[in-house]
Amino acid sequence: MNSPCVLVTGANGGLGQAIARYFLEKNPEAFVYLGVRSNRDQADALSSEFPNRCEPLTLDVTSAEDWERALASVTESERAINVLVNNAGHHDDHLLATMPTTAWQSVLDSNLTAAFLGCQAVTRGMILQRFGRIINIASLSALLAPMGQANYAAAKAGVLGMTQSFAKEVARSGITVNSICPGYIETPALADMNNDQKKAQKRTIPMRRFGQPAEVAAAVFFLASADAAYITGAALKIDGGIF
Repeated sequence: MNSPCVLVTGANGGLGQAIARYFLEKNPEAFVYLGVRSNRDQADALSSEFPNRCEPLTLDVTSAEDWERALASVTESERAINVLVNNAGHHDDHLLATMPTTAWQSVLDSNLTAAFLGCQAVTRGMILQRFGRIINIASLSALLAPMGQANYAAAKAGVLGMTQSFAKEVARSGITVNSICPGYIETPALADMNNDQKKAQKRTIPMRRFGQPAEVAAAVFFLASADAAYITGAALKIDGGIF
């Protein structure tokens, strides 16, 4: 990969931080934008650790106007995004019968619509470069939907379908589009589980452990590389063998 200019959304979270750090540590020529909406403490800390190679970028991923503004600011810096990692998203779990419509819509907006807007925003620039790598972070929930996550599972399944369709549309332009489906990964997102719950979940995983953020980041890094040039429209599970 030559001089990648990477945008990682949701870059204040555990997985986003790990992905950004992996690019910065593994490729000294990489410049990484850390897409964050409001709380940017972790993004600021990572940026200060890699001065002149990493920069927070204020971005509401659910707003087309904000994507346009953010990409314009990148252009003003005489850079062009050639790697997009759509990592932002959240879940708000409820049983479907009692799920508030706000919980349904907000989860679709932050996980599916945000990825759509991100793909759309970077497409023209990548076509001009005749090169691009888009990695959409989906979830194992897209393939093995758990009870109480109808909204999240639907959103992430939508990400997989969008990835496959979009990959075909831009394949001749030198752009690859792939998705990753992480299972249980050791991030703050698992903080709500107590030790007994964690032990119970690990027993459902053939490897009997949770994944590490760096293991997901390594897959993202590979899919963004020249070595993955013939991989597009794929959905890569990183789940310890659950499904």
